[in-house]
Amino acid sequence: MSIEKIVEQALRDGYLTPAMEAEVGRICDTASELSIEEYMALDRLMGALLTGEVVVLPRKQFINVMEELVLTEAITRVAEIETTSDRALDVGDIAAYALNRLPPLYATTEEGANYQRARAKEELQSLIAKQVNEAISRSQAVPDMGSERVPISKSGGDVLSQVSALLQSSAPGFEGGDEGSPSEASLTASE
Repeated sequence: MSIEKIVEQALRDGYLTPAMEAEVGRICDTASELSIEEYMALDRLMGALLTGEVVVLPRKQFINVMEELVLTEAITRVAEIETTSDRALDVGDIAAYALNRLPPLYATTEEGANYQRARAKEELQSLIAKQVNEAISRSQAVPDMGSERVPISKSGGDVLSQVSALLQSSAPGFEGGDEGSPSEASLTASE
């Protein structure tokens, strides 16, 4: 959305939302130079803000206490595992997996966050630990592909030849003409 459209909407609605404010900021930060129309729109917005014709809606600050608790548990468990093995685990992947299986605990004040922390430690700590452990188990079960991972491209050749090349590198002899091995010709003929 352009600065002019954002200002028109703000003047029409009587308020500037945090999203509108962020978009104006993003446009101003990325533009090498603003047009005269954009400067005039910003001037109209500034005047409307100063007179109270447009008010800025406050940003609502909130936190998900569950993120904090899961990260703490994940970091503790990963540190324990990494001291006894040579495998590196991704704390972000582990936390995301666990968080997707746990209820959010949002709070908007420190008092609310303290309440959510106490409640979670009392009622949900074993569930948090279980989900983090499951995330770690799944993470350890995934083979480390390192820099060898290459996504299958949708352009520049057909998918069948890319899959064939992937199978060739992962399972030598798959299409090597061994007896009993399906060839590309028989695969395409059966489709």
